[in-house]
Amino acid sequence: MKKILSFLFLGIALYSNAHAQTVSLDADIRPRFEYRHGFGNLLPAGSKPAAFVTQRSRLNFAYQDPKLKVYFSVQDVSTWGDTQQLAISDGNNSFSLFQAWLGYSFTENWSMKLGRQTLSYDDQRILGEVDWAMQGRFHDAAMFSYFKNGFKTDFALAFNQENQRTDGSAYTINGLYSYKVMQMLHAKKSWEKGAISLLFLNNGFQKFTDEPSPRPDGVYYRQTTGTFFTFPVSALTFTGSAYIQTGKSTPTSDLSAYQYMLEAKYQPRKVAFVLGYEVLSGSDQSAESKSNSFFPLYGTNHKFNGYMDLFYVGNHANQVGLNDLYANTLIPTGQNSSLAAHLHFFSANAELIDNQSGYLGSELDLVFTKTIAKNVKMNLGYSQFFESESMTDIKGGVEPAQTQNWGWIQLIVNPNLFKHTWKE
Repeated sequence: MKKILSFLFLGIALYSNAHAQTVSLDADIRPRFEYRHGFGNLLPAGSKPAAFVTQRSRLNFAYQDPKLKVYFSVQDVSTWGDTQQLAISDGNNSFSLFQAWLGYSFTENWSMKLGRQTLSYDDQRILGEVDWAMQGRFHDAAMFSYFKNGFKTDFALAFNQENQRTDGSAYTINGLYSYKVMQMLHAKKSWEKGAISLLFLNNGFQKFTDEPSPRPDGVYYRQTTGTFFTFPVSALTFTGSAYIQTGKSTPTSDLSAYQYMLEAKYQPRKVAFVLGYEVLSGSDQSAESKSNSFFPLYGTNHKFNGYMDLFYVGNHANQVGLNDLYANTLIPTGQNSSLAAHLHFFSANAELIDNQSGYLGSELDLVFTKTIAKNVKMNLGYSQFFESESMTDIKGGVEPAQTQNWGWIQLIVNPNLFKHTWKE
């Protein structure tokens, strides 16, 4: 197989007239077993837990010369057993194109990137690849970049349609804040040990009439504007962010929301300690029209606010917001292993009805990581959530099971299958 790939990539390189070309092929295989007893939502009393194995099988191809870059990433994301044995075809629609883009450098400082690509910035709070999700997150966009002396600016544009029509441009894909149009500007200045960035993101969503047969009725917009920073002060490293959201939360509801976060990391030797506080504004349950609920949109939300994904991972939109006081520690347990512990205390940011307590609950997350061999890593996790009565009410009011927990184990295997550079 390696000889066949060598001849293939050699032919590509000989065909190109560039001074130097590099081609590479990488794999990303990660099976994950999960035991869910409250993951994503509180498990009702009397319900049975879920257990399954999912697997990402991804293949990445990259080509680069001094001016041109080309990247393809294809993947299959399946649940073990979701296709009948001896089936003549795979009917689960699990195979997809994750990334496919071309990049071109006009000069040493200016470049562009066109096609299906990931948008990942800062701590991935607003824009992230979402690598925890097997399928990941991509954007079909055009990107223009400028870089010089530690200053980088990215400007992205997107215009989405469902198919190639001969009339009209209605966009009916509305799940997970799928936008019809998008403009993004991200500017970042980096120093040796610190950085600060500014983000402006404008998303336009298709609006429809309220008639029995809805028809397109323009576009409504949501703007997200803010900053992220990180810098050291003596033995501490401070990280923070602050964003506001304006525009519309729905076609008929105005939006005025905010987020801010500040954390301090202390790492005297090999053990790291983090203490932080994040606020995401919410709407009072008695509110009728204007929304004050912040939503982090396209970020890697799994890494924030508890690994059990009870907040902001496909849920908790347009609700009472969240105050999250958290403490983390990372402890080496060997030359190639470590144990991370995360403790969260959650409360509602907005007022609940009937004078209910704002305390929502707490969560403990434990993750053990071990490098087994080159390009092979194992992660083992356990989480438990301790809900309050208020949490039960905002999650639907159904009596929860006595214990809310989640366990998982994952292997990540990501070898480089082939890489070669040819020079003229």
